[in-house]
Amino acid sequence: MRNDKIEYKVLKSEYIFDRPWLKARCDSIVSPNGKKNSEYYVLEYPDWVNTIAITKEGKFVMIYQYRHGLKYTGYELCAGVCEKTDTSFEAAARRELLEETGYGNGKWQEICTICGNTSSTNNYSHCFLATDVEKIGEQHLDATEDLSYELLTEKDVFQLLSEDKIKQAIMTTPLWKYFYYKRYK
Repeated sequence: MRNDKIEYKVLKSEYIFDRPWLKARCDSIVSPNGKKNSEYYVLEYPDWVNTIAITKEGKFVMIYQYRHGLKYTGYELCAGVCEKTDTSFEAAARRELLEETGYGNGKWQEICTICGNTSSTNNYSHCFLATDVEKIGEQHLDATEDLSYELLTEKDVFQLLSEDKIKQAIMTTPLWKYFYYKRYK
């Protein structure tokens, strides 16, 4: 397998949109073999975290919410943006789980780091597995958040995945990895 790094030269870079949670820039680039692209758009986001949270009783803590991009309402993992005050990706994931569900504690491990779209975004999603979590507080949602959480069985979550009812790819990836390793390890 190849492991060489190919890098394009940036001739010009201009921000066309700049907000706290999203920046968009237009780059003019040239490949090592001389091919030019004068309008290559990149969306810059902070890194994200998401968590497969499983209670001591074996229930999955799942978020249920509306997503305007697809005009879709469905189940997701607890997730959010890493903030500058977070001391680590795990700290960000723990904070998001507590804020969105009131669950915390447990045993934590990072299970994968993925990118939603390597072509047009510059951030990563750090995916965690938290087992033996327990209710330790109440929800503390941001002013723009409108979500609920439910405790689902492993069978329920697997069925949602199998029937393509979890639409967010950066959430299906760690879930499929979880079920794969549970079966084959």
